[in-house]
Amino acid sequence: MKQKTILVLLTLLLAAGALMLTGQQADIQGRIINGDVLKLAVPDFRGAGDAQKLMNTFNATLWDELDNGGVLKLVAKSVYPLNVPQRPEDFVPPNGRGQSTGPWLTDWSGSPVNADDLAFGYTAAQGGLFVLIGNLYNLSQATPAAATLFGNKRYVGSLDEVGAKKVAREFAADILAQFGGQSLAGTKIYFDSDRTGPRTMGDGQKVPVKEIWCMDYDGSNQRQLTFYKSVSITPAVSADGTKFAFTSFPQQERNGHLVDGTPQVMIHSVEPNRKLSFYNPVSSMVATPDFTPDGTHVLFGTKIGNDKDEKIYIANVQGGELSQLSHVAAIEEEPKVNPKTGSQIAFISGRTGPQEQLWLMGIDGGGAEMLTPGDGYVANPSWRPDGQWIAFAWTHGFEYGQFNIFIMNVATRQYFQLTHNSGVNENPTWAPDGKHIVFTSKRGRSTQIYTMLADGTHVQQLTTQGNNFQPVWAKGIN
Repeated sequence: MKQKTILVLLTLLLAAGALMLTGQQADIQGRIINGDVLKLAVPDFRGAGDAQKLMNTFNATLWDELDNGGVLKLVAKSVYPLNVPQRPEDFVPPNGRGQSTGPWLTDWSGSPVNADDLAFGYTAAQGGLFVLIGNLYNLSQATPAAATLFGNKRYVGSLDEVGAKKVAREFAADILAQFGGQSLAGTKIYFDSDRTGPRTMGDGQKVPVKEIWCMDYDGSNQRQLTFYKSVSITPAVSADGTKFAFTSFPQQERNGHLVDGTPQVMIHSVEPNRKLSFYNPVSSMVATPDFTPDGTHVLFGTKIGNDKDEKIYIANVQGGELSQLSHVAAIEEEPKVNPKTGSQIAFISGRTGPQEQLWLMGIDGGGAEMLTPGDGYVANPSWRPDGQWIAFAWTHGFEYGQFNIFIMNVATRQYFQLTHNSGVNENPTWAPDGKHIVFTSKRGRSTQIYTMLADGTHVQQLTTQGNNFQPVWAKGIN
């Protein structure tokens, strides 16, 4: 049971063939995903003393972390028993006549709750700190001792909302780990944004500006990373989280006006945030960088010499040892290296015609093959961390001309559509846990960043200010 994640379950469904958009298939999807997932009961925790005023924050954070974890189904609180345990010693077995005199395991495993597991505990203010004592029980066992997956585990945070959230996330991470899940706490989402507004020059002209930003996985702590007051887009982050690269359009003056200059790749260290040396080849465009898994090389698209179209190149992280990987007379762009093997590149190519498609080739540029069937336009490939799935944007299907998010099993070429009837959806990137995807969606006048589970459910909006693009979900610094 621990190994049953959303995408493993999706594989069972995808084995029948490439999916179409039908109500019947959507129903099958829902039953497969929800049918075999363990059910967890998470009653509201109570707090002693000054901890009580933080319990709304704690309980909401704990529920959200577990609900969005992708490995458990939370049982609705409306069916919980009134007698909620706080400590292991609160459990009292039924008496000889089968009558309950206190909380017992079957109160939670039986109807109407029908939970497989129970998370419970209590919080208190101790020494000016927010302290949680947390427990997780497997309700299939006969006694509390046998049911204990972990018990009386202590968590400590500051006595404020920040501390309450921290403690809730740490407790949730331990629970998710018991079922093969992974907490996203500590991960970052990098993106580009125009929220700072255009730059007004001395003559009154307004020059567009985009900067690179980052935020926590849940949309909190949004902060600006670049301050070039020009156009900085398409961020990429090294696997160890220590560097980020992006495409920069340094502004140049032409005929008395500022215009976007030649696009080039720039690389920054994360801590401290500072520009690193990178030599860009002489070209009218160097764009869409991506790091190799070991962080020693960068791939990008560029036009060199007599090339009329963008081709894919690789260089070391200083820009040296430049080598061309694609050679056909067509646009080749957005190279993304398989994070598991480092031996494959997913990329977008127009070599079959004007409708660009998703392709795969070796890291040496050989063995190119088309993954998508040839209809519609494809963009923005992103590998799942295990190297078995690729997410991408595609104008395939009933909403032709509108990009939607798809995932594809690389081995079988079977694909599955995740977004439907919800605006223009692009730029998907997998989370480090392989169960979530971050993407952009224009659902009105602005483009914002959203996350969802890899089955298309649990959609959450993370940004609201300005327009936000090209999100990349990265690990924290190792």
